[in-house]
Amino acid sequence: MSEGISFIADRAVIGTSSAARTVMTQAPDPGAPPEDQTDPLVLVPDSGDSGQPLMHGGQATGELVHRPDADDAFPVEWTRLAEHRYLVVADWPTAHRFFAPLPGGVQDPLLIAETMRQTAMMLAHAEYGVPADHHFVMWDMEYALATAGFGLSDASGRVDVVVECSEVQMRARSLAGMRVRLTFQRGGRLLATSTGSLSCTSERAYRRLRGDRLDAAGDRVPLLDGVPPERVGRRDPKDVVLAPSEEAAGWRLRLDTAHPTLFARANDHVPGMVLLEAARQAAVALTPDRRFLPASLAIAFHRYAELGEPCLVRARRETSPEGDVSVHVEGVQGDEAVFTATLGDTPEAAR
Repeated sequence: MSEGISFIADRAVIGTSSAARTVMTQAPDPGAPPEDQTDPLVLVPDSGDSGQPLMHGGQATGELVHRPDADDAFPVEWTRLAEHRYLVVADWPTAHRFFAPLPGGVQDPLLIAETMRQTAMMLAHAEYGVPADHHFVMWDMEYALATAGFGLSDASGRVDVVVECSEVQMRARSLAGMRVRLTFQRGGRLLATSTGSLSCTSERAYRRLRGDRLDAAGDRVPLLDGVPPERVGRRDPKDVVLAPSEEAAGWRLRLDTAHPTLFARANDHVPGMVLLEAARQAAVALTPDRRFLPASLAIAFHRYAELGEPCLVRARRETSPEGDVSVHVEGVQGDEAVFTATLGDTPEAAR
């Protein structure tokens, strides 16, 4: 695993875990670290009798979702419905210090992405045996609103999330990687869907991969002057992640390592949520009235975004013949793409 970006690769103390059934062995990944090749990689089918009792579940904790502050943790509990299928209850806020409602009382759609991230890690630890010291890599993710309205009255409080895990790969008794699909509902009404793929790597392998970069974990980086918050759809200047750049239609990535939500833990690289927010703010900045609703988002992470290197964020806006608006964003470090994203402001239900 020489490339890819940890969406938020942090560690936690995990209380419980259970292993999934292994059914088919394949050759070890030739690119895997040597100590990881001692355990064969196994593929687990999407359905079948695992021998595990159904309707098992548990309570979410800050450790399981990698969020030390309870205000930033959204999953509440989970229940196993079938092999690789779960019901997760999430609690979405009506107000939040970062995931704040948008103008007009619209819920922040990035809650979908953050809930998926937390849910995937929680299940990886509790249901698929990922040890506490392993690191997660999120390779891609996307979501789409399924309703033309995403107001607080519909998208806050208890939200039921059905999670389906596929392409599940196990190495011995621990998850090596999987793909997740989430369906978000409230009161029987479909709110949104999302998908994403992730992989896990051991602490020793991660240390070899990152090397001296790990020494930067927890270090503060120079804080750039941000663009005015109203230009990127924020109220608090502390939440701005874009800084002016000499390049037209481009910005410097602004990193505030003291931010309580974006940098909740010490990191040796830029957290993926910062890159998601950079894509959203770039889309807002290119919108004439600054009222861009990120109703859909697809993002791919290509490599680690390093804390100590300048990152340029570029964006372009397109309008289809039908009037749908999309914004294409990329982050570049050292002439290499860190991430690419496409955001749309029209919900699927309104197309």
